[in-house]
Amino acid sequence: MILTTLAYVRDGERTLMLRRPDAPARLGGRWNGLGGKFEPGESPERCVRREVREESGLEVEHAELKGIITFPAFTPGGDDVMTFVYVIRAWSGTLVPEGPEGTLHWIATHDVADLDLWSGDVVFLPWLERPGLFSARFRYEEGRYRDHEVVFYADASAASASGAHDVIAS
Repeated sequence: MILTTLAYVRDGERTLMLRRPDAPARLGGRWNGLGGKFEPGESPERCVRREVREESGLEVEHAELKGIITFPAFTPGGDDVMTFVYVIRAWSGTLVPEGPEGTLHWIATHDVADLDLWSGDVVFLPWLERPGLFSARFRYEEGRYRDHEVVFYADASAASASGAHDVIAS
């Protein structure tokens, strides 16, 4: 399993988004938050801080873990990917708008879902505004979103949803 982080850096009503270069084809032209793979021995928090710094020049002052998503057989080689999803509202430094990962743009948060994102991202982006944590599994086949399952955790209770169905779990 490949471990990764994904961060949505906020500045008021704007979210910092990365537009990938047109190649490679699997990622080309898509928009995403900031993040990447863990280095050996890293915690999720160290990884997200390092990735945000490397991709944007910004220093994370506080990273709020919002959820964990598993993507079974997601890579071209069939590896599972587990992603720790963060919202970052406290940061410092000067933005470096362009780098090897792509170009960075501040986008009105309410417009982010209209960008060329991975299809499943549109599903989980609203969950970043919910209190508590979520744990989800998103299934893609040949790069196409198929379905998801999610459990929301807040105040020691859990609610589970698979697709459009909500079920209370005890």
